[in-house]
Amino acid sequence: MTDSPRTVLIMDTTLRDGEQTHGVSFSPDEKVNIAKALLDLVRVDRIEVASARVSPGEQDALARIIDWAATRGLAERVEVLGFVDGGRSVEWIASVGGRVLNLLAKGSETHCRGQLGKTLDEHAADVRETVAIALARGLKVNIYLEDWSNGYQDQPGYVYGLMERLADCGIAHFMLPDTLGVMTPERVTHAMGDMIRRFAGVRFDFHPHNDYGLATANVLAAAAAGAAAVHCTVNCLGERAGNASLAEVAVNLRDQLGFTIGIDESHLARVSELVEYFSGKRIADNAPIVGADVFTQTAGIHADGDRKGSLYHTRLSPERFARRRKYALGKLAGKASLAKNLERLDISLSEENQRRVLARIVELGDSKKTITIEDLPFIIAEVLDSKDYHHAELLACTVTSSLDLESTASIKLRLGAEVFSAAGSGNGGFAAFDNALARLVKRQGISLPGLKDFEVRIPKGGRSDALTECTITWEGEGDQGEFKTRGVHANQVYAAVAAAMRMLNIVMHRALTEGQSDAAAAVA
Repeated sequence: MTDSPRTVLIMDTTLRDGEQTHGVSFSPDEKVNIAKALLDLVRVDRIEVASARVSPGEQDALARIIDWAATRGLAERVEVLGFVDGGRSVEWIASVGGRVLNLLAKGSETHCRGQLGKTLDEHAADVRETVAIALARGLKVNIYLEDWSNGYQDQPGYVYGLMERLADCGIAHFMLPDTLGVMTPERVTHAMGDMIRRFAGVRFDFHPHNDYGLATANVLAAAAAGAAAVHCTVNCLGERAGNASLAEVAVNLRDQLGFTIGIDESHLARVSELVEYFSGKRIADNAPIVGADVFTQTAGIHADGDRKGSLYHTRLSPERFARRRKYALGKLAGKASLAKNLERLDISLSEENQRRVLARIVELGDSKKTITIEDLPFIIAEVLDSKDYHHAELLACTVTSSLDLESTASIKLRLGAEVFSAAGSGNGGFAAFDNALARLVKRQGISLPGLKDFEVRIPKGGRSDALTECTITWEGEGDQGEFKTRGVHANQVYAAVAAAMRMLNIVMHRALTEGQSDAAAAVA
């Protein structure tokens, strides 16, 4: 680490480099909204928003972004990639009020000779001509040395020679790309340090790629070595394996290296969601900082440690990013996990009822990958509603449904100490189960009440994989009156099955306690 000032600029290139992600093409409206979020909310120092001469839509987006940015005094922060093309890129940018050209030059002799068929002197002369045109039109000019990482390693004399020919022509930032993502932090430290020492007074940017999964680490190495600015994208978008993550770069520069940066971290998750939606590229739930699950404790022991003194907290607190810590409910949940969720819902339960609810959560966790806090009231209602009768138990059940064919169900049931099997069919999965159940218990002399009402729902704002609550109203006999049973399950058919099994246990319990069914009593 050097004694350089502990500040570094961040340039986000989601709207240019990020759009090189396979299958990603932002509309003008999407570009404008992302640009606003990056500059106005996240407050990145610079954004690269387009490539010159690509399409009319690209130019329209640039014009709208520039118009908006100008009203906020931010137009100088909006940059556009352009080419050594005799000034055509310059005119394309200037015609819509663009202020900054990021000129693409060849940073390796291999690219210079292989793609352009030119010598170092010829290419440098062409670059100087384009820079002069841009400066004359009032544009600020930065320059990319494309394939610099390979050029520096394989042909350092070419890189030094190009710098010597361009250092005095008015370029603001020399941007050093690891175009193919081949560098390591050690190589970045050495190369960036060497460039800074050789060309004192020149401002260098580092532009990473993530092919080896080292983009963020390489950005930190470049910043520590003295880079004036580093580049990144939201959600690691970019060609091939992408760029470095804006969120990861920002928090690591602050926390690990102690840099002062202008990023407002409270909007990182928001802009991540925006880009995820517009790009169609989902990020992993465990993506650092912005992933859906990164502030969720799953193991009960972690929740217990947090309750007893925030033992599993770090500087990456969810509140720092305008998020909330969660405690997962599932088969790994413990008493502390449940208690944390109950506190958030402002629900109080006795120790016994907490034990019963936790047991049900663990049971459901075996059949559902996620139980959310929105699911919890359903589980509590089901458990507290249950009388825990065990006269009947469903041992196995298979339900099949087909288009334009009747559904079928096969069940195995324990009634008292004996086990019985039956099959049934119907116009839906639950109807098939209900027919199989009625057929089985009828042989044992048990009559089931009629179904009066059937309600299925998921929690408000619930996802497609939310728990389903099924409440069934049954017709009572005699002076019993109608009654309701409730079932909760990830599958709505089996939620109804659970409600039906509770009904059966109530019917059998009444028969046993009131002596109304000798057959049922004999079986039980």
